[in-house]
Amino acid sequence: MKKIIAAALLSGAVLAGAASPALADPAVVDKPDTGDLTDKWTTAPLGIPVFGLIESVVKAPNYIIPN
Repeated sequence: MKKIIAAALLSGAVLAGAASPALADPAVVDKPDTGDLTDKWTTAPLGIPVFGLIESVVKAPNYIIPN
């Protein structure tokens, strides 16, 4: 009976020790700086950056086939 109680207390202590980082104070994070995300590579009216996609598709053969 003593072994069962000891095992239960030990496993409870291990679980409490593993949960302690989750109970810590949350980290305060600043808002991301998105001021420069308005160029053709990041403007995405359809969910993808349309103009950047078109330009990269047009330039792709130059990267695949060297001049």
